[in-house]
Amino acid sequence: MAKKATKKEIKQDLLDQLDRNGTTGKYYIDLVDDYIDLYDTKEKLIKDIKERGVTCKYQNGENQWGYKKNDSVDQLLKVNQQMLKLLDALGIKPSQDGDVDDDEEM
Repeated sequence: MAKKATKKEIKQDLLDQLDRNGTTGKYYIDLVDDYIDLYDTKEKLIKDIKERGVTCKYQNGENQWGYKKNDSVDQLLKVNQQMLKLLDALGIKPSQDGDVDDDEEM
């Protein structure tokens, strides 16, 4: 299993790709920072889903219990979509260097 890239490594890889593509400017660096912020959010959402599951128990009264969907699942999908849009705006495609996690090979 390949080692998961750190946030710092991901940011540097994105900046390196921008440099190789000749994409320069503070605007693009700001978009990379936005991507990294979304990466943090994504990791927190994944942690919540692992801890609480895809459904969560709730209490709607003293003796009223039920289950509802974990809102983190929907939020994770939205964050992932936004991250992909940022990569598209940056003109960055997934890296082809062979660093693929075992989970991603499916």
